[in-house]
Amino acid sequence: MTSLRRIWALAAIPVVSILLALLVGSLLISASSLATSPSLNPLLPLIAYESLLQGATGLSFIDVTGGAITFNPSIKPDQAARALTSTVAAASPLVLTGLAVGVGFKAGLFNIGGTGQVLVGGFAAALVGGTVAGQPAPVAVTMAILAGALGGAAYGFIPGFLKAFTGAHEVVSTIMLNSLAAFVIVGLVNDIFKITGPSFARSADVGNAAMPILFGRNGNLGILISLILVVLVYVLIYRTPLGFEIRTVGANPSAARYAGMSPRRLVVLTMSLCGMFAGLAGAFEILSLGYYPAVFGTSIGFSGITVALLGRAHPVGILLAAILLGAMQAGAPSMQITAKVPIEIIDVIQGLILLFLAAESVIRHALRSRTERVTPGEIGTVSRSYGDSTT
Repeated sequence: MTSLRRIWALAAIPVVSILLALLVGSLLISASSLATSPSLNPLLPLIAYESLLQGATGLSFIDVTGGAITFNPSIKPDQAARALTSTVAAASPLVLTGLAVGVGFKAGLFNIGGTGQVLVGGFAAALVGGTVAGQPAPVAVTMAILAGALGGAAYGFIPGFLKAFTGAHEVVSTIMLNSLAAFVIVGLVNDIFKITGPSFARSADVGNAAMPILFGRNGNLGILISLILVVLVYVLIYRTPLGFEIRTVGANPSAARYAGMSPRRLVVLTMSLCGMFAGLAGAFEILSLGYYPAVFGTSIGFSGITVALLGRAHPVGILLAAILLGAMQAGAPSMQITAKVPIEIIDVIQGLILLFLAAESVIRHALRSRTERVTPGEIGTVSRSYGDSTT
């Protein structure tokens, strides 16, 4: 019973946040019907969410004909297979960027630099992939993926080092590094690494380093690696001495130092590990695309923050949250086609989820919840300096 109460304590706020976001989203969807009709369409949110679910899973539960709602569950196996493949493919990079933020939370760090680490990891993978494009696929893919992981880890090392030895807040430094990565890489792709031929600036093709397809149209190797990393991170955080040290530093760095741990070393190591996860996400995105475009617009870095908060910084929770957001992304085109609802409403709903997650204390007070509060060591960010000791 205690275990169930603990699970509910962790899941209550995310579940309520999702429901509230969908509720507010339904009001916005109804209001959007005024753009094409002189009156509100109260059934439009139901149609939109139904088409969203169908596009993400292939499942259908209702029919809306002539203003009447009929419960009619159905599934088309071929459509379901394609939809689920698209969902897990969209969730794969979100799992990695969610881990990039969630692991930082465990050490009391807010890694908001996922975007920059994704860009650097993707760029490193593109450069190495283009260099080994003619090598056998297993060799080329392995080298390109390792390059992405190392590139992201190196970029995560920078704010970790600054935090540990100068006290520079990781939020400030990672925001600056996000912009630096974006502008520098755009300049490099537009100038030094631009290839002739294509109508737009991009890097060379990665050739045999492209991500192998394991199933469906876009079910690539990155999905399998992401799932493996979820298991490994769980073992690392909750079943190893290093994970215990990371959580201890996040909860109380002074106590960790007194126990003989090195907060400086752990901060640098944790931020490097976070950067590695984000770098892998960028590598998988670029190796799936086949080249690095000068304009690589991706939101997976910042979406990782929502995933980590929604998953309560727990590897399993991050996986579930990534699947939810991946399903929204995969089902959005179907919603736009069927319900004529702008695809941008998904970004609004995700933003609302993040807003309600941030208002945890308000929601708990409104619900008069008696569930156990999550300790600061489980999730949250702190502002502290690790550079005030020679440990």
